[in-house]
Amino acid sequence: MSKKNALSWFDIYVADLIRARAFYASILETELDTPENPESGMEMAIFPFDYENGIGGALVKKEGHGPGAGGTLIYLNVEGDLDGVLSRIPAAGGTVLQPRLGIGEHGFIAIFRDTEGNTIGLHSLS
Repeated sequence: MSKKNALSWFDIYVADLIRARAFYASILETELDTPENPESGMEMAIFPFDYENGIGGALVKKEGHGPGAGGTLIYLNVEGDLDGVLSRIPAAGGTVLQPRLGIGEHGFIAIFRDTEGNTIGLHSLS
């Protein structure tokens, strides 16, 4: 089995899918797909990704799985203006915890808390 990425999928658990979807759509300036799957017992909003080659992930509202800080930290890719994303976080209801931080030749990271209480990282090459 060949692996292209260390991560293949992520779930960000949320208490309020509508609020969380609006938050991420606002700060990342993108739409999230909402599939209908009534048998799964969960509601989802999927981040855009390349089904052939990319890493995918979703906001997930599911009984018994709630949001919270201190769990797994994932980093969302930001293509372009990391500072632009960071500037939209407070207005969308989140909190910037770690402003832009250079990580040498690997670009820049930042960390924020979303409207659901999750701590999420951002990564940008520029």
